[in-house]
Amino acid sequence: MAAAAVFTTVSSHAEVRQILELQAANLPGALAPDVIVSQGFVTVKHDAAVLERMNDAAPSVIAIAQGRVVGYALVMLREFAPDVPVLQPLFARLDGLAWQARPLRDNPRWFVMGQICVAASHRGQGLVDGLYATMKENYRDRYDFTVTEIAERNTRSRRVHERVGFRTFHTYPDDTTGEIWHVCALGL
Repeated sequence: MAAAAVFTTVSSHAEVRQILELQAANLPGALAPDVIVSQGFVTVKHDAAVLERMNDAAPSVIAIAQGRVVGYALVMLREFAPDVPVLQPLFARLDGLAWQARPLRDNPRWFVMGQICVAASHRGQGLVDGLYATMKENYRDRYDFTVTEIAERNTRSRRVHERVGFRTFHTYPDDTTGEIWHVCALGL
């Protein structure tokens, strides 16, 4: 049984480095195909300097156990879209979508949940619930909801996000990769 985790927000460079280490271990290139299917994966590899700036603007939520980051949920404000080129098509698409009958382009009270990941040693222990509960506590005064997109083939992630309350409001195929994406929102 893994040690219990404490939920908080990023407050140090060491925590950002640990997020990047956990991220690197969960990119598709680092995982066996059966692990990708059964455990899920993360899609984006963030630049350390960009992630530092993102956390300066709106600290991401982390789970810490035994002094190490064992889970994270990245908070990505819209002004960081140019800094993460692989996500620019998502942000462009979001500008043309609406959630709860209000166009996203005209609504300043949302952010992108940039990525969530839990270390293999701590999966199945409620960390995703704790990360999102902490995100809600920290950001509900400033934002009404968060938006993310999940690859259709990432079935574990889609199931977990549905369980915690995310609702798909748009689905589309990526014309360059053939990947089908589910755009989802969670009220804070």
